[in-house]
Amino acid sequence: MKRNMFTALLLLSSFAVLAQQKTNTTSTDNQKWKVRLRAIAAVPPSSSYDLSGADIKISTSVVPELDFTYFFTKNLAAELILGTTHHQVKLKSSEGSSKLGKVWLLPPTLNLQYHFPAGAITPYVGAGINYTIFYGEKDQALKLDYKNKAGFSTQVGFDYKLNEKWFLNLDVKKIFLQTDVTIKGATNTVLKDVDVNPFIFGLGIGTRF
Repeated sequence: MKRNMFTALLLLSSFAVLAQQKTNTTSTDNQKWKVRLRAIAAVPPSSSYDLSGADIKISTSVVPELDFTYFFTKNLAAELILGTTHHQVKLKSSEGSSKLGKVWLLPPTLNLQYHFPAGAITPYVGAGINYTIFYGEKDQALKLDYKNKAGFSTQVGFDYKLNEKWFLNLDVKKIFLQTDVTIKGATNTVLKDVDVNPFIFGLGIGTRF
């Protein structure tokens, strides 16, 4: 995780250099921004933590998401992703499952991207950093507390041009994120490095200006 975070910080440190070069490497048009509205599915792994032979499972969440992309050059851009997801946390075993609680995640993510314009289709890849805030916990079987954490983000996707202003977007991200979960009681129990690690599948529409 530390190595991934170091890689992400190196990527983001290049933003300042790119900004200084933009007067010499501007895009062929004056449209520097893209804004997208997506429907996303945040899909955590099938098991987030092995607890004495039972698995802690975080549910999939489907929500709207908004992102803003700024182009330094025709190919290089930075994307800020904004959205929040709601998840059910369950304990699953061979005997069945029980609901442990619910929680909201607010995971602002900043990625550096490289775009490959190819006519109507513009594929891209990206990587960056994520900071996830856990809030709105609702206790059910247990009283759970989640620690806010930073993570590493990767993505791949493409824009499909409808006209000079509008486009469709398909996007897949992987957020490498772990958190510490405290089970509160007479004696607190801390579960270290619980895997959230969601794949985020997005489909939406955007505009460029």
